[in-house]
Amino acid sequence: MSNLSERLNRLAPSATLAMSQKSSEMKAQGIDVINLSVGEPDFNTPEHIKAAAIKAVEENWSRYSPVPGYPELRKAIVNKLKNENGLDYEPSQILCSNGAKQSVCNAIMALVNSGDEVIIPAPYWVSYPQMVLLAEGTPVFVEASIEQDFKITPEQLEAAITPKTRAIILCSPSNPTGSVYSREELEGLKDVLMKHERVIVIADEIYEHINYMGKHASMAEFADIKDRVVVINGVSKAYAMTGWRIGFIAAPEWIVKGCNKLQGQYTSGPCSVSQKAAEAAFAGDQQCVEDMRLAFERRKDLIVKLAKEIPGLEVNDPQGAFYLFPKCSSFFGKEYEGNVIRTSTDLALYLLEKAHVATVAGDAFGSPECFRMSYATSDENIVEAMRRIKESLALLK
Repeated sequence: MSNLSERLNRLAPSATLAMSQKSSEMKAQGIDVINLSVGEPDFNTPEHIKAAAIKAVEENWSRYSPVPGYPELRKAIVNKLKNENGLDYEPSQILCSNGAKQSVCNAIMALVNSGDEVIIPAPYWVSYPQMVLLAEGTPVFVEASIEQDFKITPEQLEAAITPKTRAIILCSPSNPTGSVYSREELEGLKDVLMKHERVIVIADEIYEHINYMGKHASMAEFADIKDRVVVINGVSKAYAMTGWRIGFIAAPEWIVKGCNKLQGQYTSGPCSVSQKAAEAAFAGDQQCVEDMRLAFERRKDLIVKLAKEIPGLEVNDPQGAFYLFPKCSSFFGKEYEGNVIRTSTDLALYLLEKAHVATVAGDAFGSPECFRMSYATSDENIVEAMRRIKESLALLK
């Protein structure tokens, strides 16, 4: 018997992980591959956070934690939300999970019934529609082009809402585009949502601190809709702690209780040592966050400049995260030595095999005319990768 569940057969494998695996296999064969496919800071976790984890091990923080996380961590998150975002929450409105990815999935599984619609602006992070499908919901895609900086308008949102709409997932700063919604833009969307009381906002803010346009704006800042907003964040991107697996939701208590019930049945609380490290991250000196942000901004300026010098690529200037999402459809129909480029997947494979640069096709993000490059790597790697890409694309006729 090898019949997997229908639930699993509905899901697609992660394209970002698949591309990363393929590039790793080529590296293992001795091929010099520059990997721009991974959404992960290339910095090490700051020393004071590692020291807190070592101390936690020595003090035997090695037992089960409460399902929503240790009280001290939840208080540190409450203080972070107050001090950095001006948002008032109680520890009972915080639930810590095994990464922000689980936090997103918890929220969707707790809120979405079979047949419910969830609005997902496209381009989107690869896992959002898969999570909605897992919850037996229906993803409803709203396409935002490069011409509108990959951000949806209030008019587009209004047109997408139906009586079946249960939630909208907003990711700002965005993976895969790096686009950031300003406070004014969020307010425009909020005004539409105020007319539809059943719709919950799932606000994925994991890239909050990698922001090049000033202060981060959150949908939860608007008092008239805050009781319908699930804020999702964590330590992975801001503190270079991807492998520590700590994310959280801040939400109305009824939603947190539901997610707590769900999490209690399938993972319980996240890693105890990681929680103590995350507590130190939120409560400690934040200079490390700014140092990494400045490095990412420098790299962003570099990769945008180099990408704009490549004929055939259409490039915008992202205001956050560490991704560039160029439009590459001008190469569709071109070929090199019988290798015809018909899709962004073809292009990504061509760049991997010819230029030895790993990127991710836009098909996986709901934008088949684009592809994603992560600039969470050294300046030298960026310069060399863009040189290789420029030369390889020039060969397509």
